Amino acid sequence: MEPAERAGGGEPPEPGGRPEPGPRGFVPQKEIVYNKLLPYAERLDAESDLQLAQIKCNLGRAVQLQELWPGGLFWTRKLSTYIRLYGRKFSKEDHVLFIKLLYELVSIPKLEISMMQGFARLLINLLKKKELLSRDDLELPWRPLYDMVERILYSKTEHLGLNWFPKYFPADATAEMLEEWRPLMCPFDVTMQKAITYFEIFLPTSLPPELHHKGFKLWFDELIGLWVSVQNLPQWEGQLVNLFARLATDNIGYIDWDPYVPKIFTRILRSLNLPVGSSQVLVPRFLTNAYDIGHAVIWITAMMGGPSKLVQKHLAGLFNSISSFYHPSNNGRWLNKLMKLLQRLPNSVVRRLHRERYKKPSWLTPVPDSHKLTDQDVTDFVQCIIQPVLLAMFSKTGSLEAAQALQNLALMRPELVIPPVLERTYPALETLTEPHQLTATLSCVIGVARSLVSGGRWFPEGPTHMLPLLMRALPGVDPNDFSKCMITFQFIATFSTLVPLVDCSSVLQERYDLTEVERELCSATAEFEDFVLQFMDRCFGLIESSTLEQTREETETEKMTHLESLVELGLSSTFSTILTQCSKEIFMVALQKVFNFSTSHIFETRVAGRMVADMCRAAVKCCPEESLKLFVPHCCSVITQLTMNDDVLNDEELDKELLWNLQLLSEITRVDGRKLLLYREQLVKILQRTLHLTCKQGYTLSCNLLHHLLRSTTLIYPTEYCSVPGGFDKPPSEYFPIKDWGKPGDLWNLGIQWHVPSSEEVSFAFYLLDSFLQPELIKLQHCGDGKLEMSRDDILQSLTIVHNCLIGSGNLLPPLKGEPVTNLVPSMVSLEETKLYTGLEYDLSRENHREAIARVIRKLLNHMLDNSEDDTKSLFLIIKIIGDLLQFQGSHKHEFDSRWKSFNLVKKSMENRLHGKKQHIRALLIDRVMLQHELRTLTVEGCEYKKIHQDMIRDLLRLSTSSYSQVRNKAQQTFFAALGAYNFCCRDIIPLVLEFLRPDRQDVTQQQFKGALYCLLGNHSGVCLANLHDWDCIVQTWPAIVSSGLSQAMSLEKPSIVRLFDDLAEKIHRQYETIGLDFTIPKSCVAIAELLQQSKNPSINQILLSPEKIKEGIKRQQEKNADAVRNYENLVDTLLDGVEQRNLPWKFEHIGIGLLSLLLRDDRVLPLRAIRFFVENLNHDAIVVRKMAISAVAGILKQLKRTHKKLTINPCEISGYPKPTQIIAGDRPDNHWLHYDSKTIPRTKKEWESSCFVEKTHWGYYTWPKNMVVYAGVEEQPKLGRSREDMTEAEQIIFDHFSDPKFVEQLITFLSLEDRKGKDKFNPRRFCLFKGIFRNFDDAFLPVLKPHLERLVADSHESTQRCVAEIIAGLIRGSKHWTFEKVEKLWELLCPLLRTALSNITVETYNDWGACIATSCESRDPRKLHWLFELLLESPLSGEGGSFVDACRLYVLQGGLAQQEWRVPELLHRLLKYLEPKLTQVYKNVRERIGSVLTYIFMIDVSLPNTAPTTSPHVPEFTARILEKLKPLMDVDEEIQNHVMEENGIGEEDERTQGIKLLKTILKWLMASAGRSFSTAVTEQLQLLPLFFKIAPVENDNSYDELKRDAKLCLSLMSQGLLYPHQVPLVLQVLKQTARSSSWHARYTVLTYLQTMVFYNLFIFLNNEDAVKDIRWLVISLLEDEQLEVREMAATTLSGLLQCNFLTMDSPMQIHFEQLCKTKLPKKRKRDPGSVGDTIPSAELVKRHAGVLGLGACVLSSPYDVPTWMPQLLMNLSAHLNDPQPIEMTVKKTLSNFRRTHHDNWQEHKQQFTDDQLLVLTDLLVSPCYYA
Repeated sequence: MEPAERAGGGEPPEPGGRPEPGPRGFVPQKEIVYNKLLPYAERLDAESDLQLAQIKCNLGRAVQLQELWPGGLFWTRKLSTYIRLYGRKFSKEDHVLFIKLLYELVSIPKLEISMMQGFARLLINLLKKKELLSRDDLELPWRPLYDMVERILYSKTEHLGLNWFPKYFPADATAEMLEEWRPLMCPFDVTMQKAITYFEIFLPTSLPPELHHKGFKLWFDELIGLWVSVQNLPQWEGQLVNLFARLATDNIGYIDWDPYVPKIFTRILRSLNLPVGSSQVLVPRFLTNAYDIGHAVIWITAMMGGPSKLVQKHLAGLFNSISSFYHPSNNGRWLNKLMKLLQRLPNSVVRRLHRERYKKPSWLTPVPDSHKLTDQDVTDFVQCIIQPVLLAMFSKTGSLEAAQALQNLALMRPELVIPPVLERTYPALETLTEPHQLTATLSCVIGVARSLVSGGRWFPEGPTHMLPLLMRALPGVDPNDFSKCMITFQFIATFSTLVPLVDCSSVLQERYDLTEVERELCSATAEFEDFVLQFMDRCFGLIESSTLEQTREETETEKMTHLESLVELGLSSTFSTILTQCSKEIFMVALQKVFNFSTSHIFETRVAGRMVADMCRAAVKCCPEESLKLFVPHCCSVITQLTMNDDVLNDEELDKELLWNLQLLSEITRVDGRKLLLYREQLVKILQRTLHLTCKQGYTLSCNLLHHLLRSTTLIYPTEYCSVPGGFDKPPSEYFPIKDWGKPGDLWNLGIQWHVPSSEEVSFAFYLLDSFLQPELIKLQHCGDGKLEMSRDDILQSLTIVHNCLIGSGNLLPPLKGEPVTNLVPSMVSLEETKLYTGLEYDLSRENHREAIARVIRKLLNHMLDNSEDDTKSLFLIIKIIGDLLQFQGSHKHEFDSRWKSFNLVKKSMENRLHGKKQHIRALLIDRVMLQHELRTLTVEGCEYKKIHQDMIRDLLRLSTSSYSQVRNKAQQTFFAALGAYNFCCRDIIPLVLEFLRPDRQDVTQQQFKGALYCLLGNHSGVCLANLHDWDCIVQTWPAIVSSGLSQAMSLEKPSIVRLFDDLAEKIHRQYETIGLDFTIPKSCVAIAELLQQSKNPSINQILLSPEKIKEGIKRQQEKNADAVRNYENLVDTLLDGVEQRNLPWKFEHIGIGLLSLLLRDDRVLPLRAIRFFVENLNHDAIVVRKMAISAVAGILKQLKRTHKKLTINPCEISGYPKPTQIIAGDRPDNHWLHYDSKTIPRTKKEWESSCFVEKTHWGYYTWPKNMVVYAGVEEQPKLGRSREDMTEAEQIIFDHFSDPKFVEQLITFLSLEDRKGKDKFNPRRFCLFKGIFRNFDDAFLPVLKPHLERLVADSHESTQRCVAEIIAGLIRGSKHWTFEKVEKLWELLCPLLRTALSNITVETYNDWGACIATSCESRDPRKLHWLFELLLESPLSGEGGSFVDACRLYVLQGGLAQQEWRVPELLHRLLKYLEPKLTQVYKNVRERIGSVLTYIFMIDVSLPNTAPTTSPHVPEFTARILEKLKPLMDVDEEIQNHVMEENGIGEEDERTQGIKLLKTILKWLMASAGRSFSTAVTEQLQLLPLFFKIAPVENDNSYDELKRDAKLCLSLMSQGLLYPHQVPLVLQVLKQTARSSSWHARYTVLTYLQTMVFYNLFIFLNNEDAVKDIRWLVISLLEDEQLEVREMAATTLSGLLQCNFLTMDSPMQIHFEQLCKTKLPKKRKRDPGSVGDTIPSAELVKRHAGVLGLGACVLSSPYDVPTWMPQLLMNLSAHLNDPQPIEMTVKKTLSNFRRTHHDNWQEHKQQFTDDQLLVLTDLLVSPCYYA
């Protein structure tokens, strides 16, 4: 968002005053202010009014005349350009009309996508500045937009990114939307995602407070309730976050977030996916579905402030807990997220502060005072985030994010932010060994530069740091370290832009009213001169070390390397900034120094010469008069001296001195043109002497001189970029520069000094052209006529001169004139050009040199192509000249783009987002105005296409198909650029390109053929001729591409040609979007267009349209539709002719079939011939073709689908229950009739026909839709069992083929072949083909297929089984509308087939059968499929085929039931009852499968808000039964070993063995459900926890048996689970109980579990004081455990909890540990030599060890800093170095860890210790006590 304009009040008005609605009659909405600062600003109002009037009139006409193309698109494009040039410079009424018109256009139902994208972009642009239009000005209906999104996003076609904010929907929209989308909210179904997506895109959140009851209050509780209760991060949870973030931002202060804050922060912390503990297993979906940090940040920012300060407290907690992850030694995939969080959060807070304090109030709801951020809030925020930011400065990913964060933080609280950054910078500037530290700190100081220099009341001492920093940065200009050099340049340039480099020390004697800081600054500024001179010395050193001779041998390239050119750029821009900001005195010294350096040395011209010349140019630019006096006479005399002798003119190699002086002279003429006029005689003499040197290097430099002279005199540009208007040359008494440190430019008084060419300069320019351009043109003209022989070098020299003249005077020369090319497109609207004034009146009395050059060059080109095609160097130049003739008007597009980019980068790095209002520094603002001027010179898009352009584009085409590949390549680039610039020229050029591809031409060379293909292909950004969105073009290009296969120039032996055709086909497939056939514009749209055309202010007097005209428009539009249809059918025919040609190579046949398949449309059936072609190709020999044909025929069947009638029903009448009054989801009495009930399933025709089937699974789960639709009865549906006569022709073609047994046999053979061994999967396309066949022709082909199906099912090969699975799925889904008799017969056939199949199932095929059954059950009413379900439930675990078959049958069954979700509770109960006794299965694969099936059985048992308890199985009851069986394991204390062999032993095993088997299955279930279910059944799992703690192994070792591994994994997954606040006490209860367990394994594992659980639920625990106390007690008591491992783990856990600030290191804790340390140890007893040492440590030793461990944990809990309590603790610890083991070990470990983590910044940390402590410490750390 651009910051808002100045509010009213006592501020100066805009330049030129505020336009009152006087003579112009309207107040613009918001103009681009920079236009007012252009030198020709006074002409712009008239110009823009005329353009706007034309746009309104013609756009209105086009729409009324039903002409979307070309008229409508042409003028909407013009409107986009208008907005780019002038901003929103139209009245509010027009703004609203434009939006309404485009809104209507975008939502035209049959609009082709590419047009819609164009309209949508413009619409988004018009809606951008939301302050300009309030809800009262504009109201838009939401349905049309929803229909469009539904049509595009969820259609079978393509995806479109829509970025749109629902600001302008009517007040009642929210209720309507909820009614529309609530029925989709079934959490088990994909529709949930869709509903939430729609809520996120559409729900209005910016209603005014008095309408909140119609807005978010209708849904907030419901959705936040849903969000809070979902535990396992489904995909849509992130989208809810995005919605809440938008809601919070739009309604700060109107929603009480406090109850949700702990939950919000816990979830955001979880979403960062930080690693905790050592053996953590991440659930994969946590990675894919994590929140978007950007939205989370917006949400946090919006909740900050307000009375409760709760958010700030949690934010501080968040950063405390994660700050150690920011330390540079940590790295991982999570780092990017953390850095993004740091970068975005300060930015977001600054934006909020701007909105609350500085932004002009608009219609958007203001933030209530009670909730605005106070100064205290800001300070707290900065304090909590600064630590992590300072750590992140040195991050492995670079310091960019930290620098951006610091920039924003320094705007808010410089006094808290800048000092610590400087503390890190000064040492970094001193060190030589760590360049990374230097680059990181410097880039951060650059970020805070502006806040530092401007000081201000918070941080007045800021500016005093500037000079010391600058002086210390100088050594960074170092030829040996490139990145250091670049960052130093950037650093110096940044500071010198902000500060006038003026020596003010004299002021100290004159003024006595200065503050302390100002006095200090004054005396410091005496160093500026010193600084500038030292900087120059450094640069000279850099230059001398990079001369060409030193850096590389002569043999290598003579160009600059990439790095050198970057250094050159850095050097010249920094130097020029410094000189711009210097006072006159310092400048004169610097100038003399540069002059002496450049004239006393001779440089080679490639590298060093360029750098020195750049420095000289910078000097001359700043003060042209003084500098030119020095340089020009010197250079001219040297050059004249050296060229006295005529022999020099013919030397191949010139004297170095001559070259250097030429180079210098050519660079210093790039200055203000007026100042050059003094020297014109001298300069012209030099040109006459040197332009025709033989040496190429020589004449190129001379041409540069000519080019720069022309540019300097003819262009418009600002002549100075000083940071204060008027410069610094005023006496100190009047002007005190220190006041201007860091001052922003004042947009209203910029005082830009423009160079506008005077008549004298223009005539000098023409004099140059006449003297130097004319003679060359005459020579080249003769050469082109063949009258004059010229050597290649001469031609090249002449062309170089011509080119330099052209680009030097580009904006003096009017564009090419000529006849327009007519009749390319018919239009009833004028497509006229608009001319922009760019500061120069063309002098039409003179000859237009542009046309002269064009004439000569074309003649020369033809001559060269005929006679010397191999002179590629000259051809390259000719291509450049043609490109510039066509388009160059003074600036190049690519240069403009890169300048725009760098402008934006600099703006970002130095802007003040807090105050906004365009407070940039003056140089930037001037740059922006200049860019605005260049934008105008470049805006020539959509130019009229004239004969002369046509000729030149044809020349380019000829060059693009010439013999040399480099020439072709360059010509093609220019060719594409030209095609993009002229309206409709592609239609004129396509036939010429296609000429080269004609198969009947014998004279086409291979080079021409390739060139033409490249021309069709286009480059990545421009037009692609092969694929223009236009019937007229495609009808020509596609068939030509296919037929070119028969051209004699085509050879498939050449890989380059093969690749070209592949690329072409790929590009067409990627870019093709269905082209419209219907271009009708609806009435509502035409009505708005009439209003637009009649709108006044501004308007042009054009008569309104007559009814006859409008009739003609409608007639034309109907003709256009008919044409489109004709073209479509034509294209299909021609392609078929092409593909069916004899001897067409196979590649082209495939390309042709591919193109044909793109022509399938959903609004028109393919022509019959194509249908027959595709059906026959189902049996083509090539698999590629068969695949295309399968997709195509499936599509054709969809086109031929007959519509089925639907009825609206009232679900409450069917159920006999009333509609529930409030929202309640899940199983209710009124949706019970949807459930599968074996007592009432329809088994007879009568029952079947009286049943009301609902196919989609989500209907009725959450709420009923307003309009519930089901299919009508059988009698009303299309007739089944038709004879051939009843069918349409298209259907007959398919019918004939599929009734033919031979065809079907062949097809089945092909379909059951292997494609890629082991990679083939169930193929949805083939399934669609069969589904279509059975849907459209019911059971007509069953008799032919039946024998095949029986044969295939019995064959157990992978590919045959897959084929039959695809057909069966197609059969089941295709039988949706069959009559009862047919369905019954179908199942009689299918049941035995499926039984056979399931008994033959193998490893390779079980996936395919699973997919088959799942596909069959998808979106089908379960009561229709009762045969299938009963069959699957017969006995999934029969044990007959062994364990594997059992597992597979369960898999298949699970696929079917999972698709049915909540509608089959009875089947789930039956299955559970059947499985329960089988849970003790021995085989691993069956166990895993049972675990997975259990997950799906209990999936429906969710604890979401407003959800009724389900009738499907419940977890608690199941768990209770399980626990009963696991009792025997619970009661024993010893280790549980897994001693069950994997075989079913005879005889009854004991209960324990049974229990262990059962436990294995239960573990599989818990692991499977961790990632899938919505809510975790925590209370039930808790009862199993003690058991898992007992089993899980302690070490990381994979050799354990499955049981232990699973238990460990399961614990890891459970500890990451999200807990509800009420579950916290329950979990702690279990942990405390286990901590008393007799097994130390269990006690150990409790600790690892605790670490992860606390971190993943941090704020939920912190919010519960008792819980924190309990955990503290638990850990501290386990420190005194008798088992050593447990004690050590407790210490690790403690230090982790201290480190993430869950527990604090307070004095009671410290005292407690110190007490323990003081425990007296018992005296050692003398041992008998024979007795073994006692193994059990005494209680005293344990206690003492606990104390030492506790102190150690405290030390290790701050690995990166030294808090005040740390030195004393270390001393206390060192006292225990001589204690018995294990204490001694612990102390040593602690000390060595302390040393490892604090070693990096030891210099800093040392400060915290006293000298005595340091002595002790050095002793300890240096010499390990060997003799203790």
